[in-house]
Amino acid sequence: MSTPSNASLQELIGDALRNAADLASKEFALFKSEMTSNVTGLAKGVAMFAAAAVFAVASLIWLTQAIVYGLELVIHSRWISALIVGGALALIAAALVVAGRNLLSASSLAPTRTVNSIKRDGEILTERTSS
Repeated sequence: MSTPSNASLQELIGDALRNAADLASKEFALFKSEMTSNVTGLAKGVAMFAAAAVFAVASLIWLTQAIVYGLELVIHSRWISALIVGGALALIAAALVVAGRNLLSASSLAPTRTVNSIKRDGEILTERTSS
């Protein structure tokens, strides 16, 4: 079958567009499937970390209680033992707060290196276009 060159070109363009749309559709389906799998894995990981956090807190409570009971054997007073352990934990918490605050104030969320790089790129482009 011979067809005029315009019809042949139109057919080729039509086929190319259909193939491109089909390819894009398949790529999007693959992307969607892969992202669903990745998000499912991420959700399972987050759930595992949450469960681990619950058990970690429970274990810290029991270990703290054991420290109080152990100290009670030495000083023969449960409330003083609890006061000492509680005070020590409060000091640790305060030190962590101060350290965290210092780290947060020392760091900035602004992407300074990226901003500087973009400024340099703009200066280079300006120099090239003006030359």
